[in-house]
Amino acid sequence: MQETIQLIKKVMIVGLPNTGKSQVFNNLTGQYNIVANSPLTTINIKKTLIRISNQQFEIIDTPGLHCLYIHSEDELQVRDAIFQEKPDIILQCIDANRLKQSLSLTADLLTLSIPIIISLNSIDETTRRGMWIDSDGLSRLIGVPVIESMAVYGQGTDEIKKAILNTRQIKKKIQYSDIIEHSITNIESLLLPETPYKRTLAILSMMNDHFIFKQIEKTNGEKISAQIRKEVEQIKQKLKWNIIWNINKSINAWIDNIVEKVLKKQKLTPKQFSQKIAKFSRHPIYGVPILFLVIYIMFFFVVNVANTISEWLNSSIWQPIESLLKTVITNPFLHDFLIGPYGVLSTGLANALLTVLPILSVFFLMFNILEDIGYIPNLSVLTHRLFSKIGLTGSAIMPIVLGFGCKTMATLTTKSLSTQKERYIAIFLIAFAVPCAVQFGINLSILGRLGFSAFIITFFVLFLVEAAAGIILNKILKDYEEKRDFIQELPDIRLPVISSVIKKTYYRLFWFLKESLLVFIYAALLLFVFDKTGILTVIEKICAPIIEGFLGLPSSMVDIIILCLARRETAAALIINLLKRGELNYVQSIVAVVVTTMLMPCFANIMAMVKEIGIRKTIFMVISINLAAFLIGGMLSKILIIIFPLL
Repeated sequence: MQETIQLIKKVMIVGLPNTGKSQVFNNLTGQYNIVANSPLTTINIKKTLIRISNQQFEIIDTPGLHCLYIHSEDELQVRDAIFQEKPDIILQCIDANRLKQSLSLTADLLTLSIPIIISLNSIDETTRRGMWIDSDGLSRLIGVPVIESMAVYGQGTDEIKKAILNTRQIKKKIQYSDIIEHSITNIESLLLPETPYKRTLAILSMMNDHFIFKQIEKTNGEKISAQIRKEVEQIKQKLKWNIIWNINKSINAWIDNIVEKVLKKQKLTPKQFSQKIAKFSRHPIYGVPILFLVIYIMFFFVVNVANTISEWLNSSIWQPIESLLKTVITNPFLHDFLIGPYGVLSTGLANALLTVLPILSVFFLMFNILEDIGYIPNLSVLTHRLFSKIGLTGSAIMPIVLGFGCKTMATLTTKSLSTQKERYIAIFLIAFAVPCAVQFGINLSILGRLGFSAFIITFFVLFLVEAAAGIILNKILKDYEEKRDFIQELPDIRLPVISSVIKKTYYRLFWFLKESLLVFIYAALLLFVFDKTGILTVIEKICAPIIEGFLGLPSSMVDIIILCLARRETAAALIINLLKRGELNYVQSIVAVVVTTMLMPCFANIMAMVKEIGIRKTIFMVISINLAAFLIGGMLSKILIIIFPLL
């Protein structure tokens, strides 16, 4: 058994953010990870075993990496994985439109002396732009196989598999100045003989990478680490310019030489309509109406398509089943258990499959199109320009925008932020008034039943709440670290591949059902038990001063508040039931949506918060969020009753 394990070769997929790594991983393995035309889509390392020609390989998908000289914790995660996993093969994904930037990472990877395969992706786009890359010439100059691919269509996968089976050792490397090369040799001689990646460690230590000295101390001891630091200081004294400048000068010359030989451009290139659209979508003036148009289109489809489908399914499937069960089931207890107000079939199964699933199907389809065309990163630039003036830090905008997809994953992406202050603000705002994709879709359905004005009021309030929280946190939190400039990689606006959008929608719906279907049933069961035992009545009486008195909501909202502790979408779905039964009016519906959106982050998000900022800060944050949710909900109720006294 041990011999079999030793024969498994590791293939690690690396590359700049948004270069098709996860798509290549999906193509090679037959599995599915979320793919989007946006950076920070992959935030965790994923592994799976595959078989190519009766030989087993472990394929490892990684988050984006710009270079081996580390700037953030998420990139450190990838570099540590390279050092610890010791891959047999590195598969670098390169976006052909960003060849020059990608070759900077290639230069670093060559120092590892690990066999490399390059997947040159998106070559169809470079052709449309009037650019041609000589992939054979690129392969000769770097000394590694270069496979042309269009990963989104699966093209190039077979060639990559063949290259994996026939990898060869790297013979070429970048030559630095004599002083640098001499110093690399000296540092390599100081390291223990069994130390892997000596050249890489030597170069990074000369660049004064603080993380790498910790690595050297861990594997070689403090004495050797101190000797290397001394060697680096001596090099600094010899060089006229700093070490990083000298190293980068050689790398840039190597890159420029390659690009000049392999990249050919037309003198007259076609005007890029997609680039204009991207520019307009992030423009401080034109970008706002485009954002409103996008939101209105999503609102229109959820209200007029998803709600219609949901109502049709309920009337054509559930109502006949419910009528049949009412005639068959004569036992009152069994009747209430299955199809009563808290029945496991009515409130649980039917609610999830016939009410929520159609809504999410339409919403995910729209949201996935926005992801795949590349609108989300441009939206983050637009919101940066708007929000940075009122207290929200620039670098935190992308994780906050990603929170509209999944708050848990967005919280984990905050490790890419450079300061503790930025991380804390982003995590708080993600947990506070940002609805995740599932809740956002259901909220659209709820508010759509009330009219577009209810949608405007609700999300205007949530926007003001987020802005106020950002301003307050920005004022009271101290800066202990130097902030970096906001830099956002902007992918091209692309036409979505319909098959990919449908596939991603299918998987998101599948994962929703896998994670939430039982939660809906358990939630209904919990409320049923609470109702039959009288616990629910006691809770309603205790909470009446807050729910009915302060928030102005019916006592049945207690059920929804309880379910917020489990998953927000189960709570949001029950609001639809209250609306259908006429238990919520216009004002109460808006207050209910606002409060449940802000109230109590889901359990998965809380665990992500604990991972990023620790349990004490998380507890304080959750308590603050819940208190603010009730306080804001109560004030909003009083204001809306004054504005809409008859509603």
